[in-house]
Amino acid sequence: MRIALNARILQSPRTGIGHYVAELASALATEQGLELSLFHGWGWSPELPAAALPGYSRLAPWLRRVPGAYQARRWLEQQRFDQGQHQAIDLYHEPSLWPLEFDGPTVMTLHDLTHLHYPATQPPARLREIERRLGAGVQQALLILTDSQFIADEAQDYFGLPRDRFVVAPLGVAPRFHPRTHTELEQGLAAHGLQPQGYFLCIGTLEPRKNLTQALLAHEQMAPALRRRYPLLIVGMAGWGQEHFSEPLQKALASGHVRLLGYLPDEQVAELVAGARALIFPSLYEGFGLPVLEAMASGTPVIVTRRSAMPEVAGAAGNYVEPGDVHGVHYAMLRLIDDEPHWQACREAGLAQAKLFSWGRCAQITARAYRQAMGG
Repeated sequence: MRIALNARILQSPRTGIGHYVAELASALATEQGLELSLFHGWGWSPELPAAALPGYSRLAPWLRRVPGAYQARRWLEQQRFDQGQHQAIDLYHEPSLWPLEFDGPTVMTLHDLTHLHYPATQPPARLREIERRLGAGVQQALLILTDSQFIADEAQDYFGLPRDRFVVAPLGVAPRFHPRTHTELEQGLAAHGLQPQGYFLCIGTLEPRKNLTQALLAHEQMAPALRRRYPLLIVGMAGWGQEHFSEPLQKALASGHVRLLGYLPDEQVAELVAGARALIFPSLYEGFGLPVLEAMASGTPVIVTRRSAMPEVAGAAGNYVEPGDVHGVHYAMLRLIDDEPHWQACREAGLAQAKLFSWGRCAQITARAYRQAMGG
């Protein structure tokens, strides 16, 4: 069975969906009877790109401001996509929001419905494209993969589709996320002036939905000496709408107790995750929450909001807080500093929870969905 997988998102630096495409494609390569052909937006290849296109992160914000840029890019991608259909493609998998036109069976992945709950977190041009195309894409897809049961239930209710149109394929965790000894961590962390378990970590694109202000304010409530001993690190790309929290972020950066590291290579992120005292992930809405799984697999406790799909991912290992409860985050941070038995219990619970997820399992469920869509 020849599968066309839209891998255009790998042109840009990898965030959540980019990691999904790359890890899923690698795991599907071991599935018997499947052959992947990756569409990169300008052409086709059997290989994953080694890195994002140079300069893409600088080009993308400029494109958002050009009238009609989304429509023009999609028209060009459709032409390029059509040119590759002579490869005798049996099924097309769209891993993001809106499938290209295809005459054969289509499977799509719907990661979340962020645009419904938090439309202000989307650039206006992109929001208009989502609203214009997502409904048609959902109707085009014979099966819709979701990362969590939460999103499957939400999408079923919103689109009014039968339950059997949805397949839940939980995400996995890359091998680079694993527990590391202090000796293994020291050299990499020293480059940032850090000690193992001597800092808190936030990961995510800098946008309002990630709710980083809650982490900043909770960290600010700590005593100055404790803030110096346990700085807060933020790893992630600049997103749209970051001006909504730029004032508290700038204030925190000026204090010297919060560090904005920006987008980092994958291995550096994995080291920082494994070395953190805890991951703080106060997001308002997630279809899965991959950094939470990656932290648990690294032996790092997690502080998460009890919303959307995150309880499915963190299970009994999560230190749960409500969105907006700054004191709750502050208390969770202090307990993970002061209560060593609690920290160890969270670590062990997280490692056990993470073993329930793998990219191999995600690929197996996805391959079954392909065969089901093909009538087998």
